[in-house]
Amino acid sequence: MLILESFSLIRPELTLAEIRRATAMPHSTVQRLVTNMVQEGVLDRRDDRFRIGVRMAHWAAPARQGLDYLELLAPVLRRLRDELGETACIFRESQGNRVCVAIAETRRMLRRAVEVGSIMPLHVGSAGRVLLGWNPELAERVYQAGLRSFTDQTITDAESLVAEVARTRTDGFSITTGERVSGASGLSAPIFGPQAELYGALTVMGPTYRMPYDVCASWIEPLLAAAEEATRLIGGSIPPEGISAL
Repeated sequence: MLILESFSLIRPELTLAEIRRATAMPHSTVQRLVTNMVQEGVLDRRDDRFRIGVRMAHWAAPARQGLDYLELLAPVLRRLRDELGETACIFRESQGNRVCVAIAETRRMLRRAVEVGSIMPLHVGSAGRVLLGWNPELAERVYQAGLRSFTDQTITDAESLVAEVARTRTDGFSITTGERVSGASGLSAPIFGPQAELYGALTVMGPTYRMPYDVCASWIEPLLAAAEEATRLIGGSIPPEGISAL
């Protein structure tokens, strides 16, 4: 398991030395296990590099059969919530809005008023940036529809929003503060589906006094790791152009 968990969507191929560093196991142990895993088809070898074997896909398909994506992703949300202490949720686009489809609420008394089924505009908040960033047709419709103001931090100029959405796609994540609700912050990253299509936005949200920008910035790495895990769990893949932050 340690060897398998060394691989990721960001690092799909590893040398024996990289596997040894990732697992912290003795060289002889890693060499013996990797050799056996290659023989059994669990790993594939190309020159001096290894990757997860195609045989794993044979097992992965029945494992996911009959399971709803949100059922698969619930543990990811709970772990992210427990790690950062704030509400973790997933947003998807529906009929020109963003909708919360899954949530692991913070255990703290003061929290954002969000629940499964909550509907919010796409042009505000970090989740909206992500949902627009990987759906150009949707983004164009939003830009042309007019941008309603919710707070003094809401971006209501289409050109400015275009720039922020482009930045989100380049960075691979978004951090926003007070755009829909004053005193509330959020950071989001994309989850991708099996055809490298955008599945949704993984978001961490909470009050700005607990989540100022510098705190949000310090959470980028665990957020991206959780988004990658979510992508992997639903059999997704990162788009060919990749994500700069990753």
